[in-house]
Amino acid sequence: MRPEKQLSMLDLSMIVVSLVIGMGIFRTPVNVAAGAQIPELFFLAWIIGGLIALCGALTYAEIGSRFPVTGGYYKIFSAFYHPSIAFAINCIIVVSNAASVAGVSIIGAEYFGKVILPLEMQTEFSRIAIAAISISLFYFINLLGLKVSSKTQNILSLIKIGMVLTLIGAVFMGSAITDTTSVFTTSSGAAPTLFDYGKALGICLIGISFTFGGYQQTINFGGETKSPGKVIPRSIITGLTIIFILYMAINYVYVRVIGFEQLKTAESIAAILAGKIFGPIGFTVLSCLIYLSVLGYVNVNLLSNPRAMFAMGEEKALPAIFTKKSKKSDVMFVSLTVFTIISITTLFYAQTFDKILNYTIFLDCIGMATSAATIFFLRKRTAHLDKKTIYSMSLYPLMPLIFIAAYLFVAVSIYADDPQAAINGLLIFACFIIIYFINRFYHQKLT
Repeated sequence: MRPEKQLSMLDLSMIVVSLVIGMGIFRTPVNVAAGAQIPELFFLAWIIGGLIALCGALTYAEIGSRFPVTGGYYKIFSAFYHPSIAFAINCIIVVSNAASVAGVSIIGAEYFGKVILPLEMQTEFSRIAIAAISISLFYFINLLGLKVSSKTQNILSLIKIGMVLTLIGAVFMGSAITDTTSVFTTSSGAAPTLFDYGKALGICLIGISFTFGGYQQTINFGGETKSPGKVIPRSIITGLTIIFILYMAINYVYVRVIGFEQLKTAESIAAILAGKIFGPIGFTVLSCLIYLSVLGYVNVNLLSNPRAMFAMGEEKALPAIFTKKSKKSDVMFVSLTVFTIISITTLFYAQTFDKILNYTIFLDCIGMATSAATIFFLRKRTAHLDKKTIYSMSLYPLMPLIFIAAYLFVAVSIYADDPQAAINGLLIFACFIIIYFINRFYHQKLT
């Protein structure tokens, strides 16, 4: 049964915003500042990251326009690469996204627990319980159907944007910090070379790539979007434009109000800004807003990831039961349930963003570079389509080539900074490919 076209441009634009704006912008600027060492490189890195994201957004907009199917981010791999590659990449994406949902939920629970619980009850168990309840709540909301969950997402996205705008308001309420002059230093103490600046930029782009990532999953909704040829590209571009403006503004506020040197080591940059705005009650207000932001992140992942699992079931990479839908609400309830279970299970093992960042981004580099490369095959395969019904980016093939090269650069930067994370990422990728062939061999024996 073909999915009903329910998503409008506003719906999809808000999904883009929620897929991208998570907790990253309240954490990664610290990592980026430490890597950049000087404010000029800090802001340049964010601008470059935004331009890379724009190249990626336009690439995925065209992919989604030419390949408008449910679970599109999985199916582009199986359509243009060997099924084992599709299986391995999407298993990694689903599991890492579930772990991210768990980790973000715990962070949200830590903030919210301090508001609703007395000090003696603020334990590890209470944080896990709040996080599990939060995930479960949105699991049941998503069981009600796409229309309910997407409208919920619109509200949470607006709250999230409002929170960022409120924090940006700190620039008008707090006095500017006069920093000492930041100096770029090398490990040897010698004068920095262009190579040193390039290496620092690569380190910065690790955190920035995480903070800008997520918009590519929008193509998972291609089969459920009204007029996908027009709506998908416009939604991605609109959503990313909003995100870029907000990110640049809030980073400017971080540097102006907190000070660049303090930003390098600050533990709670959002809380510092909230204190500038709200005074003593700043932390309480911020805690509630961040918790709502977390709920938006949880909800949008419960919307997106089950669609990838559904697509894998259709391709027989996962058992056929993953294609089951409820007759009443057309919800992919098996995929949704499994993803929720993985998320709640990993609550007990979730790591902080800092610990999982290199693993996640290295694996994302594999997925992003290979998925973006499908545009070269897709253009040839869809050359017969009516140009009025699809989106074609300008400056092709320059934009996808820039995007792919940038993610390869980030992968190399991760290997240089943390070789073990990169090696482990490759081993995990290889393990999933082996699992695919074992599963295929098993099914062949049965038939």
